[in-house]
Amino acid sequence: MRSYIKFADTLSTSMGKAFSWCIVILMGGTVYEVIMAYAFNKPTLWNFDFSMQMYGAILMMSGAYCLATESHVRGDVIYRLFRSRTQGWIDLILYFIFFFPGVIALAFYGFEYAALAWKIKETSWSSPAQINIYMVKSMIPAAGVLLIIQGISEVFRSIICIQTGNWPARMVVAEETEQMLMRTAQEEEEDQKDVI
Repeated sequence: MRSYIKFADTLSTSMGKAFSWCIVILMGGTVYEVIMAYAFNKPTLWNFDFSMQMYGAILMMSGAYCLATESHVRGDVIYRLFRSRTQGWIDLILYFIFFFPGVIALAFYGFEYAALAWKIKETSWSSPAQINIYMVKSMIPAAGVLLIIQGISEVFRSIICIQTGNWPARMVVAEETEQMLMRTAQEEEEDQKDVI
């Protein structure tokens, strides 16, 4: 189980980091559009659709990364008060009730959706440039598959937590704001003691 968790975490974080470069590409496209529109009075036809595709890529391909790093927003006001084993049971049950049905549907129906787009070589109907969008639609089932792989990893984490009473360590951890503030306050307090 631990080797699968390592594999899934590595895959999810690698894909998330790779697709994070879409932000830089998106920024470049936006700067280009602004310069063309305002400096040269020649706005592009393709840039709006290009921006939408970059946003879509970031959104779709970051889901597994967020799951692997616990970056998703959680309403864990009560959950965090439970013992680790209880949290493990809650996660295990909820993954099977809510998570897997949704992501399996995303992968399955997303494959059909993308396959049809490839078959008809779909273009954007809302754009005067009529750019191709069938390649981008392939990210829908890809995101579903990545989420399934990471979801299995999270189930294994829950099982290990139930067995041992401790959550397995993560490769990358998104730190809660309150934890960052507390750590910063402690460091400042220690710095003040060193000065005195």
